[in-house]
Amino acid sequence: MAQPHLMIHIVPGKCDYCGCCVGVCPEDAIELQESSIAIIEERCTNCRKCVWACPWEVIEFHRDGVKDMPTHTPHHLNEPVKF
Repeated sequence: MAQPHLMIHIVPGKCDYCGCCVGVCPEDAIELQESSIAIIEERCTNCRKCVWACPWEVIEFHRDGVKDMPTHTPHHLNEPVKF
């Protein structure tokens, strides 16, 4: 069975690294370090538990996938994020 494409996106620069998402992920698909967070695509099943658990709305679900979503953090607030 083919793995579904990733539909979970972490908004760059918004996470405060609280770890709420890590605690609810049944696949252990979220890598959280001191100042970075990432979805491990090979493990993620797009269950959305991390989306619901995030108190800051940092994690988003996109039905069409996240291939073209921005991945870098703006250097200044209100700086446009390049796609």
